[in-house]
Amino acid sequence: MTTALHKPVLFEEAIEAMNIQQDSCCVDGTFGRGGHSAAILERLGEEGCLIALDKDAQAIAFGKARFARESRLHLHHCSFSRLKEVVEERRFAGRVDAILLDLGVSSPQLDDAERGFSFQQDGPLDMRMDQSSGMSAAHWLATAEEAEIARVLWEYGEERFSRRIARAIVEQRETGPLQTTAQLAQLVFRASPVKERHKHPATRSFQAIRIHINRELDDLREGLQQAVEVLAPGGRLVVISFHSLEDRIVKRFLRDMSRGDVLPKGVPVMEKQLQPGILKIVGKPVRASEGELQANPRARSAIMRIAEKCA
Repeated sequence: MTTALHKPVLFEEAIEAMNIQQDSCCVDGTFGRGGHSAAILERLGEEGCLIALDKDAQAIAFGKARFARESRLHLHHCSFSRLKEVVEERRFAGRVDAILLDLGVSSPQLDDAERGFSFQQDGPLDMRMDQSSGMSAAHWLATAEEAEIARVLWEYGEERFSRRIARAIVEQRETGPLQTTAQLAQLVFRASPVKERHKHPATRSFQAIRIHINRELDDLREGLQQAVEVLAPGGRLVVISFHSLEDRIVKRFLRDMSRGDVLPKGVPVMEKQLQPGILKIVGKPVRASEGELQANPRARSAIMRIAEKCA
């Protein structure tokens, strides 16, 4: 397990956006290595509390060791798609003042070759955020139908050569299954007839398979809805996305939750009879500064959106 501390993208901006008070009850839905959680705890008083969740058992183990003496922190090994269940268990439903979701794969996960998230170093083809359950990427690629692989590559990776790559994967199974990240990266490279400058051909395929294996977009939809349900009036929801598929879901959800009922044309309904929006969008989307981009190129795709629950 790595013990290196990592500073998350848009770190100061995210903590500021949460509007933390001394007595706040906060949720860090993506604990990682505790960077955000440590900053949240610094702003909380003795009466405040922090509920932190993560799919990754290594992250939770790291957190229990790092914050062993911190009684205000409650760690849970689960996805934020179970946010409501955990908050209700802690009896804070409707009383949460701030929720942070920092989406996607973390730098410690990417940098650990044994986790199989990156094509830049060879390792087992796993890609599971929660290695205690579910199907590894190797297992899925060895058993999925060609059409299903192509669909995943297209929908979650927007890979234009999805059918060609899926066919190559199935053909490879006749001689032996794909077992390592290097094998998959090389196969995608060979199957891609066009190579983009400054972008490895396997980038989209690795993203797509990871998203599928971990149910990332399904978890996001469920987590966003549950976040709104457990927030207190005036509570903040802060979400950092790293690719267009995530951000599209977040953007549309916040837009829909801020609109409320739409007055139907030709129907005798008064405007005061319609339900108002549940959320209000706070400010414009936030992107990393030039200084942060120079220090961390991974921040280039990050976008943060903020919303507040209406009273």
